[in-house]
Amino acid sequence: MRGIAIGSRGRVLPPAGAPSEGPSPRRGGPGGAAGPAGSGRGGGGSSSPAMAVKDPTAVERANLLNMAKLSIKGLIESALSFGRTLDSDYPPLQQFFVVMEHCLKHGLKVRKSFLSYNKTIWGPLELVEKLYPEAEEIAASVRDLPGLKTPLGRARAWLRLALMQKKMADYLRCLIIQRDLLSEFYEYHALMMEEEGAVIVGLLVGLNVIDANLCVKGEDLDSQVGVIDFSMYLKSDDDIGGKERNVQIAAILDQKNYVEELNRQLNTVSSLHARVDSLEKSNTKLIEELAIAKNNIIKLQEENHQLRSENTLILMKTQHHLEATKVDVEAELQTYKHSRQGLDEMYNEARRQLREESQLRQDMENELVVQVSMKHEIELAMKLLEKDIHEKQDTLIGLRQQLDEVKAINMEMYQKLQVSEDAMKEKNEIIGRLEDKTNQINATMKQLEQRLQQAEKAQMEAEAEDEKLKQEYVNKSESLQKEFSQKEKQLLQLETDLKIEKEWRQTLEDDLQKEKETVSHLRIETEEITNLKKEFLKLQEKNKQLKRVCQDQEAALQELASKLSESKLKIEDIKEANKALQGQVWLKDKEATHCKLCEKEFSLSKRKHHCRNCGEIFCNACSDNELPLPSSPKPVRVCDSCHAILIQRALWKTSRSDHPSHRW
Repeated sequence: MRGIAIGSRGRVLPPAGAPSEGPSPRRGGPGGAAGPAGSGRGGGGSSSPAMAVKDPTAVERANLLNMAKLSIKGLIESALSFGRTLDSDYPPLQQFFVVMEHCLKHGLKVRKSFLSYNKTIWGPLELVEKLYPEAEEIAASVRDLPGLKTPLGRARAWLRLALMQKKMADYLRCLIIQRDLLSEFYEYHALMMEEEGAVIVGLLVGLNVIDANLCVKGEDLDSQVGVIDFSMYLKSDDDIGGKERNVQIAAILDQKNYVEELNRQLNTVSSLHARVDSLEKSNTKLIEELAIAKNNIIKLQEENHQLRSENTLILMKTQHHLEATKVDVEAELQTYKHSRQGLDEMYNEARRQLREESQLRQDMENELVVQVSMKHEIELAMKLLEKDIHEKQDTLIGLRQQLDEVKAINMEMYQKLQVSEDAMKEKNEIIGRLEDKTNQINATMKQLEQRLQQAEKAQMEAEAEDEKLKQEYVNKSESLQKEFSQKEKQLLQLETDLKIEKEWRQTLEDDLQKEKETVSHLRIETEEITNLKKEFLKLQEKNKQLKRVCQDQEAALQELASKLSESKLKIEDIKEANKALQGQVWLKDKEATHCKLCEKEFSLSKRKHHCRNCGEIFCNACSDNELPLPSSPKPVRVCDSCHAILIQRALWKTSRSDHPSHRW
């Protein structure tokens, strides 16, 4: 098993035989020669001077990113071919957790404690529950696990639970956004602080298609050794042949992720519509209740006017009776009896009306309490709406980040297109050169044929000459035949090179077509994101309208409360006026045997006390109050009920005088 080398500061060094991921090198000729722009697979090409000067931390980040890509891709492909729920013994899943652990450990700061140096990834992962409320559940369950003793074991359990929840990408995205919080745990050059961390978080979204059932309770996560096994990532010739199947699987996964994201957004929008409908219904109910309350206030005002008119009539009748008594004493006695009976009846009627009014006042107070509770419920609903709006803003931020990632991918694809176009131009130039060479070879062949014909003619003419000349001519013909065979071999080699270049050109055209398709898909996704932004703006406008309606209703409720307090004080004034008309009844000590409020019997220890306002008899506990009255400027004894009424009236008068609308 091949391991990965880890430096003293937690850096991951590339192994000697690790495969590098990237575009495949150009194919050489039959002799193994590489193309002009890169080296072949078999040759060990020397590294450029720019790579030698590169920062080692950047190299470590690139290696970790490549390993994360390989592990995530291998896990998804093997899980789809596996076809069922994964467990903790699945080797690709174990390697994925090891790679994630190395990525999170890269650039981690060392914290000093009393006994030793502490360097663990549990600190930044523990921050997620503060940034993402849904992560509180797995953090609490990790803390409650009995077998975990080290922070590293808790971090490993947290990663497994996040994968089972299918929210690992969301949790780490919230963590990466908060760079100021991450700087407490990581160095500035760490993988989680750079762009590679965002790329890994984007790759983790693809793991949502995997179902995992991991048993965290019985596993020994504290003492596991995190070593990356490169043997499962080494590709053979059979794996290269299955690239088309992998491309199809990747396309299916992308479509599934896109459909799942659309379903999430549709669910959130439908829930928002339902909440808006419920708020509109509650607003209509509140408007109806306000209308009912206004009608009740109008009725109370009419009843107050009727009481005032009845009081004026009573005053007129009493004056008439007083004038009649001055005229005749005997008639006064008779009229006094009749008037007393009429006054008693009117007093009973007035008392009955007062009871009805007090009952109505109690009903109005109950309705006010209900309206206040409805107001609190509306405020809670508004807070929930604001919370949903903040969540939508967070999702918009995530979508913007995805747009940035898509733009970066588009730039990479555009650069690849430029590189491929440059390669095509170079290939066309090579093909032109080869065609020129073939034309030159044809010309030389024609010249050779002409020379052969001339040689034959010279042979016919020189047959009569010496044998020495014949021998020389034979030698020349053999040398020409050797040159001709060499030229034929060169032609064959050039034809094979042309075939190879044509095949390479065809593969480049196929790659271009695929890149164009991906660009079209990305454009469609950007259009859908703009549509979602428009819908979100519409929802914000509806929310503002609802807030305005709620503010209007609160103002109306405040006006109703002020009017109700005024009507209460007017009713109390009417009661006092009735008492003044009828005269205060000073109850005699003999007539009272029990306290009027607490109804306890009087004794030697529980003495009797008169209220100077109403004239009733109370015990010391129920009349232990002193207030100045209009009849006496000094404070005198008053019962509890009269004390509450007088204080409420005084407070209302002071608030009414202080209110800007009553300062005239």
